Amino acid sequence: MSYENLIGLSDVQESSVTAENTALALKSGSLEVLATPEMIRLVEETAAALIEKNLPRNLTSVGISLDIKHTAPTPIGMKFRAEVKIVSVDGRKIVLEVAAFDESGQIGNGIHERFIVDAKKFQLKANSKLNR
Repeated sequence: MSYENLIGLSDVQESSVTAENTALALKSGSLEVLATPEMIRLVEETAAALIEKNLPRNLTSVGISLDIKHTAPTPIGMKFRAEVKIVSVDGRKIVLEVAAFDESGQIGNGIHERFIVDAKKFQLKANSKLNR
């Protein structure tokens, strides 16, 4: 099966910085600004949702690589968003250009790679580790 038809698809999701998703709260730093793991979580959530809604029901994608820079701080109370765009497909590997913005401008950017898998088979393989 070819997934070349996914190239060019894009999506955006938005969230807000709260006390619960700051670097201080997530222990990725000591400041009350958007935590890098939270920015990356929204990027990955956006990418996964974009791909999944364009696949047959039995398929999903898993993240295999993240190369994302967090370049500017965002304080509590500000909105931020993740923008993702599929730029290439190689077999079942999907490469996305990703960026994050707050109300003042870009706060991060990079590349995210995901791999298309059969959801049931992948879960069974993961669960088999429990029986070793």
